[in-house]
Order: sequence, then C-alpha cells, then structure tokens
Amino acid sequence: MGDMVKDKVVVVTGAGAGIGRDFAKGFAEHGAKVVVNDLARDKETGKPLAEIVVDEIRAAGGQAVAAVESVAEWDSAHKIVQAALDYFGRIDGVVNNAGIVRDRFVFNMSKEEWEAVIGVHLNGSFYMTRAAAPHFKAQGSGAYVHMTSTSGLIGNFGQANYSAAKMGLLGLSKSIAIDMAKFNVRSNCIAPWAWTAMTATIPADTPEQKARVEVLKKMEARKVAPLAVYLISDRANHVSGQIFGARANELYLFSQPRMIRSMHRGDGWTPEMIADEAMPAFEASFFENVPSMKLISWDPV
Repeated sequence: MGDMVKDKVVVVTGAGAGIGRDFAKGFAEHGAKVVVNDLARDKETGKPLAEIVVDEIRAAGGQAVAAVESVAEWDSAHKIVQAALDYFGRIDGVVNNAGIVRDRFVFNMSKEEWEAVIGVHLNGSFYMTRAAAPHFKAQGSGAYVHMTSTSGLIGNFGQANYSAAKMGLLGLSKSIAIDMAKFNVRSNCIAPWAWTAMTATIPADTPEQKARVEVLKKMEARKVAPLAVYLISDRANHVSGQIFGARANELYLFSQPRMIRSMHRGDGWTPEMIADEAMPAFEASFFENVPSMKLISWDPV
C-alpha cells in the first residue's frame, strides 16, 4: 500500500474489467477512495462487475463504492459524480476510461455503430468532465485523465468511430487544461497498450498470428495504472495538457500538432501556384498513412 493519492476521491469509469479494473485497484492501493463505475454485469451471476471490483478492493483493505450507471447520458454521468460526493464527501479526480468498440471499415459503418462509440468515449468523457468541473472549480483543485489511443493518434484499419472519438478527447483535454488552469485543475491523456477483452478480438489463426498474440499478452493492464495514479496525484501538479503512453514497461510522451513548414507570397496564392510551388515544398514533410502497428513494430519490453 502506498500513499501517493492518500484520501483523494477518484472516479474511474469502465472499471469493471480490463484497464479500468486495474486503475481502480491501483488507486485504492495508493490510498485513494475509489468510485468504481461500470454498467456491465457478470454473465453468469448477473452481479454488476463494479460491485465485484469493490469487493476485491475492500478485501484488500481499500475504500471503494460502485456506481452502476452509463457515462453516455448527461443525467447518469452526473449520478456517478454524485456517488463520490454522497459516499466520500468530495471528488478529486476523474479517469475517463469507459469504452466500447464497434469496428467496421468506414464505407460499411452504420449510423448506430458510429453513434454508440462516440456516445461512450467522447460524449461520456465530456459528461463526466462537466459533472465534476463545478466541484473542481469551487475547491481550486482536481485532475482529469482521459484514455486516448494510437488508433486516433496514428491511425488504424476499421476504426473510424473509435479513432475520431479518441482524437476528440485530445481536444477536450486541451480545452480543460486551458479553461481550468486558473482553478488549479489539470487534464492529461494516456494512450494505453494492454491485452484486455476489448483487444482480444485480434485474429490468431496462423502460427505467426498466435506467436504475435503471445507477445502482446505481455502488455498487462496493471502496468498502465501507475501512470494514471501519478497524473492524479499532487506530484503531477505541474503536468497538464500532455499526451502520454504506457506499454508494458515503456512510457511515452507524444508530440502534439504544430506548424512545421510555411510558405508566403506577398500577392497571395492561386490554386495553380499552390500546385506548382507550395505543395512540392510541403510534400517532403508529409506523413505517411500507416496503421499504428506498422509505426510501433517492436515488441513490448
């Protein structure tokens, strides 16, 4: 047991399984009081997964309470934050981890598949942010951690909905960091790599694919938790508006969009001039469109 976030009250969404579960347990191990949010239930018993995780935390000597509500609706998201206030009297951190996938190539993606993923990842993260924000503002402290993905930061096949939501979180996080800096409220993103039920849909039919999957299983969800705990802690008071990654024993800091080339014409541009002069100059700095697995091709360590 540590005390990095001792007595802080932290809400973790999507904490019934996978990364979220390890986050909830990690925060509890380091002294936080945790609101474990998840809508899912155990397939056999029907018991909410959040309550199972709460039982595990309490059995280990930690403090936690379950909030079986959806992040994807304004009212229910507010109920999750209210659970922190009702049970623990305050709120200090929100980890926007809840997520679903509905993978489909963009030319086949349905309206429902788009809206479901945007609803949980992007709308849900805003609703949770908005529910906690007045409390953070009033007390002059608070921290958000949002889960982004290399599917958005770099790109991936068949994930237009997920990628768009995950890139949207960067804009949300940056806006929070700017809007709430004067209230000592911080916001950062983590791109996690972890082998969980959500990623276990990767095909493993050929011997090569099976070998790859065994390597990917090294990416334990619990190895992402220390970064989230740190970012909510007071030791990270100077860290806001940044994008981090965690994969097995590696940590990353990601770049953010910046202007990298410029050209100027005193008399302005025509479309032809852009084609003849500007674009040839810019093309040397173009980014190749590749899926994230091609850019991050080395095994986790």
